Amino acid sequence: MDLKTRDVTGTAAFFSRTLGWHFAVDEDDWRKATKISAEGHLIGGVSDLANPIYPPGTPAHIAYYLAVDDVDRRAEVAVANGARLVVPPFEAGDQGRMATLIDPVGAPVSLWQARTFTGWKVRPGRMVLACDQPDDARRFYQEMTDAPLVHADFVAASEPTAAPQWELVVHVGASPRVVRLQR
Repeated sequence: MDLKTRDVTGTAAFFSRTLGWHFAVDEDDWRKATKISAEGHLIGGVSDLANPIYPPGTPAHIAYYLAVDDVDRRAEVAVANGARLVVPPFEAGDQGRMATLIDPVGAPVSLWQARTFTGWKVRPGRMVLACDQPDDARRFYQEMTDAPLVHADFVAASEPTAAPQWELVVHVGASPRVVRLQR
């Protein structure tokens, strides 16, 4: 998970206050990336949309990555099956290779082929794609990855006009921070 924002400080403050997440600059990372941890486990990062790598006007969002065996091959299969390539495959330093696309139902997703960075070491959660055509989406992802997505659910959007999007199901237990938000 990569939180993309123009306000790294404000984003960190919000999630620290509401979910108890910890944010810290990784001094060992050549990019000096801000990493997110929860209960002592790294769970994601934060990217600053002010960085010139992002096109002007890119909205704040959460980017989700789907681990694949070969980014170039899977991106080709995705495009052949109706996806639109937004960011062609490229090297992410020595950490891996990635690409970003919009799937045929309209949901953005990034593909990740690990090299030195193999992902966060936490129990797998659930990813949910809420869209108007969940069966079509499931078939697309199975075709693209050539594998079942055991930690993904495909569900009908709550409103037909809702923008398709991946969502992360996060278990927060009985956190006093979350209880206060519900009141």
